[in-house]
Amino acid sequence: MNSTQEWQNVTWFEVDEHQSGQRIDNFLFSRLKGVPKSRIYRLIRESQVRVNKKRVKPETKLAIGDQIRVAPIRYEQKDESLVPVSDKVAQSLLSRVVYEDEGLLVVNKPSGIAVHGGSGIAYGLIESLRAATGKKYLELIHRIDRDTSGLVMISKKRSTLKLLQDMLREHKIKKTYAAVVKGKVTLDKQLIDAPLHRYELANGERRVCVSKEGKDSKTQWNVAERFMHATLVYASPLSGRTHQIRVHGLSIGHPLIGDEKYGHETPYKGPKPRRLCLHAMRLEIPGYETIEAPLPEDMQNIVAQLRAQKADKVVTPVKGDE
Repeated sequence: MNSTQEWQNVTWFEVDEHQSGQRIDNFLFSRLKGVPKSRIYRLIRESQVRVNKKRVKPETKLAIGDQIRVAPIRYEQKDESLVPVSDKVAQSLLSRVVYEDEGLLVVNKPSGIAVHGGSGIAYGLIESLRAATGKKYLELIHRIDRDTSGLVMISKKRSTLKLLQDMLREHKIKKTYAAVVKGKVTLDKQLIDAPLHRYELANGERRVCVSKEGKDSKTQWNVAERFMHATLVYASPLSGRTHQIRVHGLSIGHPLIGDEKYGHETPYKGPKPRRLCLHAMRLEIPGYETIEAPLPEDMQNIVAQLRAQKADKVVTPVKGDE
C-alpha cells in the first residue's frame, strides 16, 4: 500500500442533514482514513475531539450544524492519485459532468456507485474524481444513496462548500427526484408530512421509519404519469432526511420499485428493475442556472415497458412546480 505518515493540522467538520443522528465515533471512523479505531477512541477519551467546544463520549449523537474539532494527530494518508481508476472509467466520469464553474462541479452519478469510500468500499465517486482530474481539493457538498442515480454537487473551493451547505441547511436549494412507485397514486399533487426516525439494525445497517418520535419531514409529490401498475412521480424533499422519499412513499402505500429495503413485499405486477428507480433529476440553486439530468436509460426502459401495459392517464407537471 502506498501511503505516508504525516501530521495533520487541526481538522474541522460540520454536520449536515445526512449525518445528523450519527454517533461521533462512527462519524470519525468514516472520515479519518488511516487512523486506527483504537486511536480515535483515545482521541475522544483524552478530549482531543470536541463538538461545539464541548467534550464528548463515543456514543454522543450529532445534530445538524454541529462543529467538530479534532486535534492534530499522526495518521496514515493514502495517495488518492494512486486510486486504481482506469482511463475508461476516468473518461466516463468526466463525461458525466453536467455543470462546472470555478467553485462548483455537478456530476450525473450512475446508480451502483457510492459517493465516497468506506464501509467496505475502497473508493467512491469523490475519490475517483480526484484521481481522474488530478485535483486534490474536491469535496462532497451533499450525498445521495449508492443505488440512486443523478445529480451530485461537489465543491472545488472551501468558500463554495460553505455557501452551498448553508443553502442546503436553510432549505434554499430545491432538489427534484424522479421516482417510479408501485400502484396508481390517486392525487395529482400532495404534501407528505410524516416525521422520520432513523435507527440501526443489529448488523449496523441504517433504516428509517415513520414515527411520532422522529424529526419533521416533508416531501412534495407530483404525479408525472400513471400506468396500470405504477406511477412516475416527481418528488421534492423539503427536508433532508435519510431515505426520505423512499420511506414517505412507503408510508402512503406507494413504495419505490426496485427498493430492497422498503416495501419490497408490496405486490407489483410491472416490469422488474435491476435497481432502485430513483433519480436526482434537477437542482435549483439561487444564483445558478437550473441544472438537470435526464432520466437514465434503464429507468427510461422501465417507463417504456410500463407504458406498453396501457397507461390510462398522463399528467404533465408544470416545469418549476414539481
